[in-house]
Amino acid sequence: MDLTTTYLGLELKHPVVASAGPLSQNVDGVKGLAEGGASAIVLYSLFEEQLRAEVARDEALIASHENASPEALDYFPANPITTKSAAYTYLSLVERSVNAVDVPIIASLNGADLGGWVEFARELADAGASAIELNIYFVPGDIATTGDVVAKRHLEIVAAVADAVRIPVSVKMSPYFSSPGNMALQLVDAGAAGLVLFNRFLQPDIDPETLRMDTSFDLSTPHEGRLPRTWIAALRNHTRASLAGSTGVETSDDVVKYLLAGADVVMTTASLIRHGRGYTAELVGGLHSWLVRKGFTSLDQMRGMVALPMVTDADAIERGGYVGAIQAAKERYGSL
Repeated sequence: MDLTTTYLGLELKHPVVASAGPLSQNVDGVKGLAEGGASAIVLYSLFEEQLRAEVARDEALIASHENASPEALDYFPANPITTKSAAYTYLSLVERSVNAVDVPIIASLNGADLGGWVEFARELADAGASAIELNIYFVPGDIATTGDVVAKRHLEIVAAVADAVRIPVSVKMSPYFSSPGNMALQLVDAGAAGLVLFNRFLQPDIDPETLRMDTSFDLSTPHEGRLPRTWIAALRNHTRASLAGSTGVETSDDVVKYLLAGADVVMTTASLIRHGRGYTAELVGGLHSWLVRKGFTSLDQMRGMVALPMVTDADAIERGGYVGAIQAAKERYGSL
């Protein structure tokens, strides 16, 4: 059975990829993911705030000694990155992971401003990363911020980073744009070689006992996979960019659903946290069994089977599906 797939121009043994998360914070964790069967590994995200804090720290150090004698300057490190900073640690993890496993290593940057991403992206490429995933987490707290400003920020970041490196850049995008499909295509035009659908934004709850916000972060559930699959199915025949399904993967059935919608790869962390790094093999095995049972001989035969056709009234299809679902719900629950 041919399970090979291509993602961001990378040839992978199968479509199940370990997404960014706590399981890839060190080389042993990365090795465990590779040994567990992941066809590629997205490292945990380095946050823009960490880079900014280190730049500010270095500038403050230099400023505090700017009036010292010239002879004293030789006790400054020639390159601040040689200290055990978050940036150094991350670059070291990329380099050591690339040397430790035989699957592609994808670096992940998380932020909301252009900041130091461009220069650091170059360093990630030099460290051996096969690709860079941009997790643009921009939730404007200022309610006067317009959607145009949000979209422009995304496009500026993607264009700058994609232009700075020769390795492919993907974007882990949000579903909360007014037109996610159009935004996806704009991101591709700006330089994104792939799209990861979708980022999960923090949605805090309120604790009625402590009278405070609860900012705990829960693992995704299978139900959450419906939204990204909807947009993957809509985008499949309208872009040549790689599409990755992320969120809501628990069983091999979830993997199959993403592929039928048109995903090139399916990313998961939640299921590996719940069941262990070796659970990837079970997901791949379940996919293989499904393909055999359905009479397919490769992924390409079934990928995108339920994606929206290129020539169709997509708006009418979406509206028709909504109306049909509401009517079904009335019939099912109306007599209760």
